[in-house]
Amino acid sequence: MSEPQPQYDARSPGALPESIPVTTTFEFPEWRVQRYVGTCFGLVVRSMGAIKGIGAAFKSLAGGEVSQYTELLEDSRRHAMDRMIENARIMGGNAVIGMRFDSSEIGQSLTEIVAYGTAVVVGPQ
Repeated sequence: MSEPQPQYDARSPGALPESIPVTTTFEFPEWRVQRYVGTCFGLVVRSMGAIKGIGAAFKSLAGGEVSQYTELLEDSRRHAMDRMIENARIMGGNAVIGMRFDSSEIGQSLTEIVAYGTAVVVGPQ
């Protein structure tokens, strides 16, 4: 049985926000890790699409940033992170530590983005 999650109170310093806090470090300065729940992850596989891909191909010929790809990767990372947070919630965690991203290509037109970390239960110091 999972422990009750602390509720957010804007007047209380050090209170947990409603959204799960995520950090790339392995601790939170204002909270203590009470329990390690386990590895959590979120996975997204995306394709640029034919129309955007053609525009991106022309832009890449000119050099510089290809905004279509930048936008696609930013959206994909956010989506993967949202799925990781939901996975941590399902596991009973109220925070994620040690979060990282990884990506790889699948064939010539698909990109896999994964966000992963350790789901934990944190509380006040």
